[in-house]
Amino acid sequence: MSSLSNTRVPLVEAEAVSMADKKENEFGELTSEAYLYAPRSRKGAALREPVLDAPPYYISVITYLNYLILIILGHVHDFFGLMFQKEKHRDIMERDGLAPWFSKFESFFVRRMKQRIDDCFSRPTTGVPGRFIRCIDRIAHSLNEYFTFPGTTSMCLNLSSYNYLGFAQSEGLCTDAAVDSVHRYGINTHGSRMQSGTTDLHVEAERYVANFLGMEDAMIFSMGYGTNANLFNSFLDNKCLVISDELNHTSIRTGVRLSDAAVRTFKHNDMEALEKLIREQIIQGQPKTHRPWKKILICVEGLYSMEGTMCNLPKLIELKKKYKCYLYVDEAHSIGAMGPHGRGVCDYFGVDPTEVDILMGTLTKSFGAAGGYVAAQKWIIDRLRLDLTTSNYGEPSPAPVLAQIISSMRIIIGELNPGEGLERLQRIAFNSRYLRLALQRLGFIVYGIADSPVIPMLLYAPSKMPAFSRMMLQRKIAVVVVAYPATPLIESRVRFCVSAALTKEDIDYLLRHVDEVGDKLFLKVSSGRAGGSSDGKPPRWDIEEVLRRTPEDCKDDKYFLI
Repeated sequence: MSSLSNTRVPLVEAEAVSMADKKENEFGELTSEAYLYAPRSRKGAALREPVLDAPPYYISVITYLNYLILIILGHVHDFFGLMFQKEKHRDIMERDGLAPWFSKFESFFVRRMKQRIDDCFSRPTTGVPGRFIRCIDRIAHSLNEYFTFPGTTSMCLNLSSYNYLGFAQSEGLCTDAAVDSVHRYGINTHGSRMQSGTTDLHVEAERYVANFLGMEDAMIFSMGYGTNANLFNSFLDNKCLVISDELNHTSIRTGVRLSDAAVRTFKHNDMEALEKLIREQIIQGQPKTHRPWKKILICVEGLYSMEGTMCNLPKLIELKKKYKCYLYVDEAHSIGAMGPHGRGVCDYFGVDPTEVDILMGTLTKSFGAAGGYVAAQKWIIDRLRLDLTTSNYGEPSPAPVLAQIISSMRIIIGELNPGEGLERLQRIAFNSRYLRLALQRLGFIVYGIADSPVIPMLLYAPSKMPAFSRMMLQRKIAVVVVAYPATPLIESRVRFCVSAALTKEDIDYLLRHVDEVGDKLFLKVSSGRAGGSSDGKPPRWDIEEVLRRTPEDCKDDKYFLI
């Protein structure tokens, strides 16, 4: 059985970690060339309709009953608590003629459901979120009302961070470049002031981003969320229409609301529904006046982080051209992690990036830096530079962040340490496909496409979410669990975030424990309609057979619906 003991990490305290151990903890060494997968371009081919695996009906019924019981017990608790334990309910009671801070209804979910499992969320960590992550231990009191810290930490296998290519390291080429930038642009030994505002490093970083994406120009911002939240009001008004995928990120929703543009949503990745909606809006025009819309902007994400699905970019470009719309693609999770050259959704589908009007993305996830960017034709970027509130009123990206961006992109494209960038891309591609197919063969229901580094595994019943999270933490594995309102009510899930820093042996260790926990929590409810039953095998495989056969099979596209 694969074991974490090979890494010696759980037994090593932070102050005793040697440089070799530290490097290995942050980025695992490749153990075999067989554990690489070279991603291929789709050459303009659209995605096929996915085969969704649904749980048996009794699973849905049990999930709804779980929530019903929780709601009933919560209201009973509130009723008696307001009568006999008023001091514990002061925040939802009227006092001294003042209204309560929260109404019982709006705070019910947080008080009676979320707080009970708060130990599974926002776990404090320290150090680099690499191959392993150091979680700060804490003790919950009064049903997670507050926590105390015993002063100890736990080193856990990291399946919880968006460190897709493993560039978040405390040493290496990127770190050296960041440190050098501090000496060059920060306070030097003579005590001179740090340079502020736009520097030559900003200009160079924006040039690298534009060239990396294949666009004419780009802008860099210090915050990814703020990039979306403040972008749309620069080129949209109340005479414009945004047609948005129903699963778009909240930053997009915030930005569109601030722009005062009209919004219509379409079912996730449903291109027929999208075309029908575009036609209807072109015919109807603006409300009341029925004049034509000034602009119609189709807004989607490249890779959806809760579902692991990808936008159907070739079809979107086709509809954009057919109906003379604009296309906006948020590549927060796809840039760097997807495509043969790591250049995102356009690279993955093999389409010309200039076919997309605006490409937005973040520099946090794949590049180990911070902030966001917008890339487009030069005249669009020049116009945005005039009145985009994000850059006018926000702080510029600091020099170490810009140096991290430039150096990580240079590694990916092969300018620095040739071969390293390609290895990272092929490692994350292998790890993503291997973990996804292995989970499907074990009998779990998994969402998303084959090459997605975000792998959602469905848990369904609300009680299984904290149980899974706590049992994995006991096994020194850090995972992220997600539930309503971030997902549909009955589709709570664990979201495995794969990284190039992980080794095949790490994934084997994860699979053994997920298999064990899945049996205990009765999570293996797949029908076998999606994934690993393509060769006629039963939908549930033995763990030993999965570990033996899946590493090679995951490279064969016949096992994936692509």
